[in-house]
Amino acid sequence: MKFLVAVHHADDHDGSDEDKARIQAIDDLNDEMVAAGVRVFVGGLHRAETAKSLVAQPGGEVVVSDGAYLPGGEHVAGLWVLEIAGMEEALEWGRKATLACRAPVEVRQFHGSRDET
Repeated sequence: MKFLVAVHHADDHDGSDEDKARIQAIDDLNDEMVAAGVRVFVGGLHRAETAKSLVAQPGGEVVVSDGAYLPGGEHVAGLWVLEIAGMEEALEWGRKATLACRAPVEVRQFHGSRDET
């Protein structure tokens, strides 16, 4: 099963000023995921203010606007896609990500084949 582990940061968080301990903790977590054979994809995202949002309008027009789609004080800052056995294992990786990133983390399962539960 594939799971998303998404890190959330405040809208004004600037990853360019990350302290060395946090960067090392994230690098160590990535190394651990690779060694365990669970990491499918990893990526950090630019600030939410650089996003473009697209919304379909009646009649088929699509409006493009600057900024993240959902208003709020936080945004997804980075993510991992993991191939693992189930939610309990996903939560364990999520706990590690929360500690390494020093930020809230969301864990969600991807839809799979219809016979997956």
